Parts: sequence; structure tokens; C-alpha cells
Amino acid sequence: MRIAILLFDRMTALDAIGPYEVLRYAKDAEVVFVGKRKGEVRAGSLGLVVDAELADVPAADIVLVPGGSGQVDLMTDDEVHDWLRRIDRTTTWTTSVCTGSLVLAAAGLLNGRRATSHWLALDQLPQFGAVPTEERVVFDDKYVTAAGVSAGIDMGLELANRIAGDFAAQAIQLGLEYDPQPPHDSGSPAKAPAELVANMRENSRFFLQGS
Repeated sequence: MRIAILLFDRMTALDAIGPYEVLRYAKDAEVVFVGKRKGEVRAGSLGLVVDAELADVPAADIVLVPGGSGQVDLMTDDEVHDWLRRIDRTTTWTTSVCTGSLVLAAAGLLNGRRATSHWLALDQLPQFGAVPTEERVVFDDKYVTAAGVSAGIDMGLELANRIAGDFAAQAIQLGLEYDPQPPHDSGSPAKAPAELVANMRENSRFFLQGS
């Protein structure tokens, strides 16, 4: 099972690394980090390495597009859009985390489909023909989108469950000791204090640069 994860400058590391840490333990997984050019990309102060260029990866069982502020540049990147459309013809699952769904939508892959994104960017999906939903992980046929950042781990586990079965997915979750117990129940706008939600909406550009 080949998993192609798109990397680009100013992406959010956890968007890619969360699902990677889950799916690399799934059934006979081979992960390739792909980008426009081989070498390092920057995710904040963290460096990640592109192993293969777009043209070197024409097919995959799973393709994953993360988000982050660098996603803005990909919205009009014909080279990336063409690659996504080509590889999508070969995938079993075409996936995204956070604002990566906007890139899939801009490439024309989410037309008429239900999808999610970071809650601060959810209202942008209809501009590209997608139907926004506030669910944490959304399956619409083979297209799977996860909400902001940490939701990619949940998406990875749901995919692992469908690919390898309940026992394998549970084993991966246990191995990762994924048992979230945060100090506050403020991980979604429906639960967070209203003044915090309002502040983040007002400063959405700043917060999305870190998402």
C-alpha cells in the first residue's frame, strides 16, 4: 500500500506527521514524501524532507494533502493541481487534513462532495464547489477530509480501521497511546468559550498561519 504525502513550505507538520505515524503501521505500508522539488521544506522551524518529485509519483493507494499557511500558494498552483488530478485516478483514498481540503477542492476533486477543514476556513469550501460540514472526519466515497490539525490522527485511525480492520486499528492506537485527555474541553468552536472563538475569528489570519 503506497501512501503519498504532499510536503510544501509553510505547511503544518502535525497535519502530515499525525496521519503518517498512524498509517505507516497499517497493512504493508510504504510512505513517500512528495513535493515540487526534492530536499527540505520548512514547517515553522521544523525541517521536513521531500524524497520524490511530483512526476516521480504517478500513482498511490492513498494521497494526503496537509494544510498550513503555505496552502494559499497551492490554491493556484497548476502543477500541483494537475498532479492531484492524475494521482486521484489511481487512489483508493484521496485525503486531506485541515486546509489541505481547500487544495483538493481547488483542484476540482471535491465538487458537490461533503468535506471539512479547519473551522476558521470551513466557509471557504463552497467557493470551490464543496459542501462544508463541521464533522471532525468526513468520508464521501473515496474522498476523506479531516478538520484542523489533530483531526488527522483520527482520520488516520479511521482509515486504518477500514484498511486493516478493528484489531489492527486498535493496536495502532494503543501503540501510539492515543488517549487524549487535555486540560480544557475547548477543542472546537462549539465547546470553547465564546470570547475565545470570537477572538480567534477576529485574528483568523494569524491563527491559520500556524495551522
